[in-house]
Amino acid sequence: MYYVLLTILILDCVLLALVVLLQAGQGGGLASMGGGTTDMVVGGRQAANLMTKLTWWFGGIFLSLSLLLAILAPKQLGRSSTDLEQRLRQSTVPQAPPASLPIQTTTPQTQAPASGGTTAPKSTAPATTPAPAPKKPAQ
Repeated sequence: MYYVLLTILILDCVLLALVVLLQAGQGGGLASMGGGTTDMVVGGRQAANLMTKLTWWFGGIFLSLSLLLAILAPKQLGRSSTDLEQRLRQSTVPQAPPASLPIQTTTPQTQAPASGGTTAPKSTAPATTPAPAPKKPAQ
């Protein structure tokens, strides 16, 4: 049944394309290529009504067959959409947040000059650096 509907959909696509191309637009379209023969067969005003009606019908058939085939496709393939969703959930591995680096709170102490001059007293209290302010996300 699925392939029968798919064949009808393909046939409908071809007919819809032909009907749209045969419509006489403002430039005349392909309907004017036949010269006066198209006016004699179908008529001038009736051709526009007929082509417009055929376009609506073929378009409606195309839409309904497409929706019907979209519903039937998972059954035709032998699995439901929930199976696909379960496989996607299993394949997605949650990632751990990146480890934050520790903030250095002390500054390295300077060594005394080697020339034997006076030395500055060494500070025993650790120097602290202020933590950076959190950045606002870009908008």
